[in-house]
Amino acid sequence: MSGDVFLRSAPFLYVSSVETTAPAERIWEVLTGETLVHWVGVFTGLRWLSPRPFGVGTEREVTLLGVLTARERFFRWDEGRRYTFGAVEASLPGLRRAAEDWTVESTPSGSRLTWTMAIEATPAVTPLLRVASPVIGLVTRRALRTIRAHVSG
Repeated sequence: MSGDVFLRSAPFLYVSSVETTAPAERIWEVLTGETLVHWVGVFTGLRWLSPRPFGVGTEREVTLLGVLTARERFFRWDEGRRYTFGAVEASLPGLRRAAEDWTVESTPSGSRLTWTMAIEATPAVTPLLRVASPVIGLVTRRALRTIRAHVSG
């Protein structure tokens, strides 16, 4: 199953979007920088493993809530507009597959940021993810609002 198919059909799929007055270039700068760990509480570590300029094949390491570290590899990189990656390794068991797609679009009043997260867990972790799903959706929406507050302020 390709990454794009998985992003539409994963067992756990979260799509959040936020409008901002910041230009798309500013949003892209944030997404390809390292400031998310200072603004968004769920991100507690971020380290790019590949040198700039980034593109398809770029890797980075992200730590979430100080407990889960994932190595991610980008399989789409449309400079200034969109990137998509899959998790290739995780520090905790239970994650079968994960992918994310981040899209930045210019709007008449600024830009729109859309975050799609797709997860497939092992059978042992699936019930836990089912229970946590509303919280995960809330966290993704809150993260985008936090980004909007920092780039629009």
